[in-house]
Amino acid sequence: MKTKTKKIRWKMIIAFIAFNLVLTVLLAPFIVFWGPFESLKVMAVGSIATSRHPQVARLFLSQEKIDELMHAYDSAGTFTGLNVERDKVVTDPSTGITIEDIKGPNFKGKVMLIKDPKRVQVAVTKEIGVAGERVSDFVKDTGAVAAINAGGFYDPNGKGNGAFPDGLTVHNGEIVHNNVGNKTVNIVAIDKDGKLIIGDMSADQIEQKHIKEAVSFYPNLVENGKPAVSGDGGWGIAPRTGIGQTADGTIIFLVIDGRQPTWSIGATLRDMMNIFLDYHAVNAVNLDGGSSSELVYNGKVMNKLWNVFGERYIPTAFVVMPK
Repeated sequence: MKTKTKKIRWKMIIAFIAFNLVLTVLLAPFIVFWGPFESLKVMAVGSIATSRHPQVARLFLSQEKIDELMHAYDSAGTFTGLNVERDKVVTDPSTGITIEDIKGPNFKGKVMLIKDPKRVQVAVTKEIGVAGERVSDFVKDTGAVAAINAGGFYDPNGKGNGAFPDGLTVHNGEIVHNNVGNKTVNIVAIDKDGKLIIGDMSADQIEQKHIKEAVSFYPNLVENGKPAVSGDGGWGIAPRTGIGQTADGTIIFLVIDGRQPTWSIGATLRDMMNIFLDYHAVNAVNLDGGSSSELVYNGKVMNKLWNVFGERYIPTAFVVMPK
């Protein structure tokens, strides 16, 4: 009799826990979007609005409210020259690479400095239209020493596996994928002389300007040494990836962790711009972020990934080839 009573009690406990878990899942969106926690709301809206499914936010909030939350940190980001703390600096003469840990008010991240810009190339998934690859796979495939995620992707088949790089993708002087025809798109490119070129460009102009490597993404953060972000950028707070270049040609890789309240909430576009200015970038641009943001060095993922499933499958990466 006692055994039967214990079994019934355990079933009731399990049923109670299951009920509360289901209730929590159902109520979570309403707590996030309609609750009193403004910073949580800003983070959630920023993450969703810049994802592949921005319409989800509109199920709970008006477009006016979404716009307001996306610019919630405008006043906090009106300055330049962000005081970035550099906790740890590691220079490896064998690879010619310097890595620095950085920390801001709401974020932690990594900066990688590559003195020779001609070592930076675009790596493209071997199976365009079928599946993307992880950043660590790009490193192995190319024999690179380091890499970050690069351009965005579109998803016509709904699989979300990074199979189709968006815009114009160039490797070794050849356009390897183009889904925009001869329309102009914002290009993140490296020419034959190792110069980072950003701005609108068409497929015809790619050939005319002797572009060697390129992906498509936006917005520009620093242009000719000048700030290029208005307000906080209007993209909310999220994990971020960016690339820039200093006057002496040094390429700057930047990866910011995010969506991890106990570690790093994330950065605005203004934060990114300020970091690049702090590193004296003359040109810098935002790359695909969110769960794509990743830095790999010597076969190891250097940042804390937000994606609980590990590395994301993406179509392109910027890789650093050996000296």
